[in-house]
Amino acid sequence: MSDLEKILRSAQRKLVVAKDLPDLSRANTVFILFVEEGRGAAGGRAAGYGSRTISRVIGFRLENGSEAKFFDTSDPSLVRTFEVPYSATAMDIVLRDGSVAVVSGIVDPELVQTYLACVERTSGTQ
Repeated sequence: MSDLEKILRSAQRKLVVAKDLPDLSRANTVFILFVEEGRGAAGGRAAGYGSRTISRVIGFRLENGSEAKFFDTSDPSLVRTFEVPYSATAMDIVLRDGSVAVVSGIVDPELVQTYLACVERTSGTQ
């Protein structure tokens, strides 16, 4: 099982932002935003209000059946540069073995481009 599949199957709270349809057998760029565990509903938001606190961001590129992690940070000053997608909903992701993982996420090519720009500014590479 790949690192990305392990993350997707884990019980840890996370938001998935994908450039294209969430199918790990296809070319794609996927970001995982880890939601800090907190009291209250919806990722630490009381009754669904307030803001989610993101504690870590990881970026993966999927191409030709392979996966490459190209970004990983828990640095609060870097994490804050990533816009949190409040419109995320339950989303099915097709894993390489054909099974499905249900996660909270969104398919948003423009947001992924914004994230890639953040990665470029913070690390100098993409």
